[in-house]
Amino acid sequence: MSITSPTRIAASLPAQHRARLMELAREVNFPEGARLFGEGARADRFWIVRSGAVTLEFHVPGGRTVVVETLGHGELVGWSWLFPPYLWQLGAEAMTPVRTYEFDAVSVRMMMDDDPAFGSSINHWVGRVLAHRLQAARIRLLDLYAPHGSGSTL
Repeated sequence: MSITSPTRIAASLPAQHRARLMELAREVNFPEGARLFGEGARADRFWIVRSGAVTLEFHVPGGRTVVVETLGHGELVGWSWLFPPYLWQLGAEAMTPVRTYEFDAVSVRMMMDDDPAFGSSINHWVGRVLAHRLQAARIRLLDLYAPHGSGSTL
């Protein structure tokens, strides 16, 4: 993904809102193979990748786990913190050693409520991330399950 990707924080939030969000950041590192979160667990924080790679995945009944996307520098890890019931919809694992900025979800939501312009920026950013992730999941599912050579563009 290019550095100008609309899902990266630098391309998605105005400088003043990015600075406000970063006031709440704390640096957290994960070793390779560490689980950041699992499907169905409480979503009480989120991360922005500083370095390394994080895979997003979901469990398919029957024991298989499917990687939907790999995230890198500047990308948001986790969006379920923004929507009740605040439970992770996917799982995430450190594919390599990962350095992140971690954010407390309750604090960010309170800041969003207190400053509607900031809240709107965060909502638009997360919305762009969701749209991108939905498209990535769609493409991945087509790669896995569409008949090869069918010519299908769906």
